[in-house]
Amino acid sequence: MSNMSTIGFIGAGHIGGTVARLAVAAGHDVVLSNRRGPETLAELVEELGPRARAATPVEAAQAGDLVVVTVPFKAYREVPVEPLRGKVVIDTNNYYPQRDGQFPELDDQSTTVSELLQAHLPESRVVKAFNNISFMHLGELARPSGDPERSALLIAGDDASAKQTVAAFFDSIGYDAEDVGPLAEGWRYDRDTPAYGTPYLAETAGPDEMWSPGTSRQATAETLRAALAQATR
Repeated sequence: MSNMSTIGFIGAGHIGGTVARLAVAAGHDVVLSNRRGPETLAELVEELGPRARAATPVEAAQAGDLVVVTVPFKAYREVPVEPLRGKVVIDTNNYYPQRDGQFPELDDQSTTVSELLQAHLPESRVVKAFNNISFMHLGELARPSGDPERSALLIAGDDASAKQTVAAFFDSIGYDAEDVGPLAEGWRYDRDTPAYGTPYLAETAGPDEMWSPGTSRQATAETLRAALAQATR
């Protein structure tokens, strides 16, 4: 992924904003959107500088060479389909029934969060990522390529070239990629699994400190593989 890439964002909350900061620092352009309108993103755009602009979700989807979908899971069907045809889409979503309501197909484990987005976007190439790390740790742990303290982020997807695109983006923003397999394996790093949050959390910190500054620790591919192997359904 070249430094001339444009990253589109559908959703610009904690994770979206953090990925956008990392992307701009790496030389990418970003186009941000949310459901409340571009004017509500003025402060973030000002912070990010000339490489950033705010737009509607459709415009962000159209502009992005790579598009990050980072909305509450219950809103996934509102993600625009047409402008994402053929594009690589990063899905950061997690299913929280208390926020999203009940989805029987997730409750009975007949599918997964990112497979549902992939079904909604049949001509896009969905890659599951950024859902198992807190925004605070994501911002703190970025390291240049070759740095011995570099961390890895997990990816799952059904398209090998899409995963290569996301891995190259990760590399540009300061992370290695660890491939978990197809989207159907994405449950291994959903909420409440051993790979969710904890690998990036300092051993001295409690789980409720995941969103506190200064509580991050390096998570290597080996650490993450060990956590994935402990996942049960």
